[in-house]
Amino acid sequence: MKSSAKNVKLASVDDLFSTEESRADASREKVVEIPLSELHPFKDHPFKVKDDEAMMETADSIRQYGVLVPAIVRPDADGGYELVAGHRRHHASELAGKETLPCIVRDLDDDAATIIMVDSNLQRESLLPSERAFAYKMKLEAVKHQGARTDLTSVQVEQKLSARDRVAQEAGEKSGIQVMRYIRLTELIPPLLDMVDEKKIALSPAYELSFLKPEEQARLVETMDYEQATPSLSQAQRMKKFSQEGRLTEDVMLAIMSEEKKSELDRVTLTSDTLRKYFPKSYTPKKMEETIIKLLEAWQRKRQQQQER
Repeated sequence: MKSSAKNVKLASVDDLFSTEESRADASREKVVEIPLSELHPFKDHPFKVKDDEAMMETADSIRQYGVLVPAIVRPDADGGYELVAGHRRHHASELAGKETLPCIVRDLDDDAATIIMVDSNLQRESLLPSERAFAYKMKLEAVKHQGARTDLTSVQVEQKLSARDRVAQEAGEKSGIQVMRYIRLTELIPPLLDMVDEKKIALSPAYELSFLKPEEQARLVETMDYEQATPSLSQAQRMKKFSQEGRLTEDVMLAIMSEEKKSELDRVTLTSDTLRKYFPKSYTPKKMEETIIKLLEAWQRKRQQQQER
C-alpha cells in the first residue's frame, strides 16, 4: 500500500508528463535514450521553464526514480532533435545530473508538432496569461494550416468547429472569443505583458490596451511609472478610443492616468499606527471602531444644533 501511495504522489509531482494520449502512444512506440546535449528547445516555445519549487520537486523525483514518461522529439534538420513535449523533463534531468532523456522520436510536420507541444503544456494549472496567449496563437495558426475551417460567420456544417472554437474546446475555455481575447495580448509590448503576468494589470484593461500602437504603449509605461498607477478598464477603453481617432497625445494620456479613480475618491484609509496613539493600549480594533463611531455621532449632533440656531 505504501508503494502505491508513492506512485500516486510521483504522478502529480511530474506534471511533466503530457496528456493521456501521449501516455498511450508511449506504451506503443519505441523509447530511445538520447543525450541531453542533442535535444534542442522547440522554436518560439511559449512556456517558461523556471527553477521554481515544482521544478525542484520534479528534479528530485527524476533523481530517485528516473523519467516516468518519455519526451516526444522530432529530428532536427541542423542535427540532433527538437523537443516537442518534454522541456520541463529535459531541464529537470539536467538538474538531477542525468546525461540522457528517454524519448519517442516522431516525424512530425510543423503544424502537428506545434499542436502536440501546446496541448502537452496546457494541462498545467499555473500558466501565465502571456504563456496562454502565445500558445493559443501558435495552435490557432497550426489548426488553420491543417485545413480547419476559418469561416467564422457562416453556420457550421455538421457541427464542424471553427479553428478558434476547436482551440477553445480543447483548452477548456468558454468560447472562441475568449481565445481571441487572449491572443490579443500578444500585441502588448513586453513591459506591459510582464505587468499582466504579475497581476498589476487585469486582463480586461490589458485587452483594451493591446489596441494601442507600440509607441503609445511605451509612452503609457512611462506615464504609469510617473503616476504610480495602472489603468482601470474605463481608462484603458478611453485611451483605445483616442488612439483609434489619432488623438492619444502625451497630454491626453497623462490627463486620463492622473484621474482619481472613483473607488479612491470614496475610500478613506486610516492605518492602525495612525489611530493607536489616540487610544489606550488595551483597546481592541473593535473597541476603537465603536469609539470612533460614537465620537462622529456626537460631532454630527453638535453640527446640527449649531445649524439650527
